[in-house]
Amino acid sequence: MNAVYEKLLKCCACVRKKTDFVPKVAIVLGSGLGDYADQIQAAEEISYDDIDGFPISTVPGHAGKFVFGYVGEVPVVCMKGRVHFYEGYDVRDVVLPARLMKLLGARILFLTNAAGGVNVSFHPGDLMLIRDHISMFAPNPLIGANIEELGVRFPDMSTVYDRKLQALIRETARENGIHLQEGVYAQLTGPSFESPAEIRMLRLLGCDAVGMSTVVEAIAANHMGMRICGISCVSNLAAGMTDNPLTHEEVQEAADMAAPRFKTLLTESVKKMGE
Repeated sequence: MNAVYEKLLKCCACVRKKTDFVPKVAIVLGSGLGDYADQIQAAEEISYDDIDGFPISTVPGHAGKFVFGYVGEVPVVCMKGRVHFYEGYDVRDVVLPARLMKLLGARILFLTNAAGGVNVSFHPGDLMLIRDHISMFAPNPLIGANIEELGVRFPDMSTVYDRKLQALIRETARENGIHLQEGVYAQLTGPSFESPAEIRMLRLLGCDAVGMSTVVEAIAANHMGMRICGISCVSNLAAGMTDNPLTHEEVQEAADMAAPRFKTLLTESVKKMGE
């Protein structure tokens, strides 16, 4: 058996010893957005530490646990804290959580992140609907022997971010008076923030926001046939767009500012996904 798949199955078996909860929607909470988990009517929680072989989040603000419960009447599993490639993990471990949530029953993956604004019309605290992505320098998680049990060798990437889910999120934003930007998200490896020259390059390539996560998870989930959607919280204007140095504290401050709108948009969108 493929070693990556065997590890995934072992993690799934470990979770199933602790809970038989079957989610419909999987939610990944990005930097500074972990407090959203408090909105979930929690049924059970499982720490990443308690799952054999599971990668552990080391980033401040990432609690490192699964929360199983309900948003309205929709059963969800929420990652309160993700793992990143820059933490030193193999990219196949970075996407293991997304794959695991699919094995547990989730059919929709709702990705969130904190991102730097590359588009000059963006402002800190804006929310951006991810329409498409660009992967830069982070290795593709599908490199190596294909795991046939998960998906095909050469998966199509034409519509990674489900158009019906995008329309649903737009509708939810309009109904709740939430200004929603839209654009292309780029993942770089981190952990250093991007240089001003890199930001100029990304803008020329058509990127609107940049971060250190999300894309590899979307690739792995798309490979498994999940429906995917994503929201970026614009935490700062990217390097070279202001005179201020970038800090992780700035990311948290912008997430706090966006929190009420983010919670409303995520909650009301997930409720509609259950209809």
